[in-house]
Amino acid sequence: MKLLLIEDDPTMQMTLQRTLGRRQIDVRVCGDGLRALEQWRAHEPEVVALDLSLPGLDGLQVLAQARAAGLRTPVLLLTARGTVGDRIMGLNAGADDYLPKPFDLDELEARLRALRRRSPAQAGLPPAETAHWQVGALHGEPEGAIYLRGQPMELTPRELALLRALMPKPGHAVSKERLFELVFPGQTDVQYEAIEVVVYRLRKKLQDTGVQLVTLRGLGYLLRSTPQAASPLSPAPGKGGAPDGPAAPVPRAP
Repeated sequence: MKLLLIEDDPTMQMTLQRTLGRRQIDVRVCGDGLRALEQWRAHEPEVVALDLSLPGLDGLQVLAQARAAGLRTPVLLLTARGTVGDRIMGLNAGADDYLPKPFDLDELEARLRALRRRSPAQAGLPPAETAHWQVGALHGEPEGAIYLRGQPMELTPRELALLRALMPKPGHAVSKERLFELVFPGQTDVQYEAIEVVVYRLRKKLQDTGVQLVTLRGLGYLLRSTPQAASPLSPAPGKGGAPDGPAAPVPRAP
């Protein structure tokens, strides 16, 4: 795997180059936000690890410029900023995942490899299939925010990851196992049922939008557009879908 590490801390650079290099990851380093796009284009990495605090341009500016320039490489944010708002800004700007500092090196490797597997190039998808998503009043792009009637939705990172997993193929179910991998990449300490919490919270945000998050027992979850006059939380009679609201108390998020 080819990794571009955009990080200005020399100790961090050296540690990650040495440690990840032993794990068959080719790490190229850039320590300046102003040169980051140049290095990005020159090395054509499979994954980018991007620090938010950089000289010249900060990480969010680098990310915004990269996405505007059409660079679709999966991006993992490395951040010491602890607020949820900062992380949401990064994901809505086009990041694919984030990892707060300090982090475990095994988790870093797992997240990097998960992002590489999820990239459009690895999946063999042509650009036309991943350029734009539309489900009813929802639209968005793989590296950008999700919009509802032209306005960006306020989503947590996990809700955003769930929507990104379901929007490319509306009406087609994605298994619970696959969604768990995408929403909680590399997180082996998270209970499997946690995906149900994310589904429940996202479903509430989709109320009255004309877009329905449907549970198909034994198959997984899917998105579909519905007539605005119909209740967005109830499946149409005779369809055989499971009730969308939880029948039991909702488990707490980990």
